[in-house]
Amino acid sequence: MRTLYDSEHFSVTYMLANAQPGDEQPEKTEQYPMGLPFIERHGFEIVDKRTGKEVYLDGSWAELFQQHIVAWQIKAPTQEEVENTLEQYAGLAQNPVVVH
Repeated sequence: MRTLYDSEHFSVTYMLANAQPGDEQPEKTEQYPMGLPFIERHGFEIVDKRTGKEVYLDGSWAELFQQHIVAWQIKAPTQEEVENTLEQYAGLAQNPVVVH
């Protein structure tokens, strides 16, 4: 888990939801002698601090968001440009932020 962006209005965290520790070997079975198939599930959590809601992007949504990040690395955006993009994704937010 790595915080990529944090402002007064938004927070963006990159997550590798089901990563295996580097020294842990995948479980092997008769059907899968090399180990059980493992699909890494990368994602991004965007928290809208104004509404107290969050959205978790994975799959194609995460890939689309990753394209924004790559573009931002090429051409450094203003904070306003970043916040405008995050606001579009925040429209998908349905889940209230819950602190454990």
